[in-house]
Amino acid sequence: MRSLNEITLSARVSLFGDRKAFDSLVREHQESVRRLFLHLSLGDTMLSDDLAQDTFIKAWTNIGKFGGRSSFKTWLFAIAFRTWADYFRSRHDTDDYEEAYQYGKEACDVGLRMDMLNAMKQLKPIERTCITLQVIEGMKTDAIAGITELNASTVRSHIARGKQKLAEYLKQNGYE
Repeated sequence: MRSLNEITLSARVSLFGDRKAFDSLVREHQESVRRLFLHLSLGDTMLSDDLAQDTFIKAWTNIGKFGGRSSFKTWLFAIAFRTWADYFRSRHDTDDYEEAYQYGKEACDVGLRMDMLNAMKQLKPIERTCITLQVIEGMKTDAIAGITELNASTVRSHIARGKQKLAEYLKQNGYE
């Protein structure tokens, strides 16, 4: 959803209490908010749905504070993360925001790694090999060509196609 459209929709919600406009915003971002909470909760779908609902309720009541200085998604994810931190602190008997932050960050890192593994499964074996050797092992194209017994231009083609497929997969799954 384009930023100007988000600003327009949020203004309609703020000024007129337009539920249809808010519904458009929810439909646009609901999946990515739930996915964030799935990562943070390590797969607890019921908790993820509850926290997502809390996030959207908070967004509805505070939408007048969205000024368009960031994207609506960034603003919404800030609410989501604070919702997570509040939940974490209440369940772990701590007032330590840093502890909640670190737990959430680690869960997001695990979730991102899982998404990357799923994305890598979409690649042909030779594309996966070339990308792994380049990105994870830090090898140069000539070294990869020697290992795979392909010429360097073919290796570059496999890497380019593989990266394009990864980008498309990740974009379809909520990463921008």
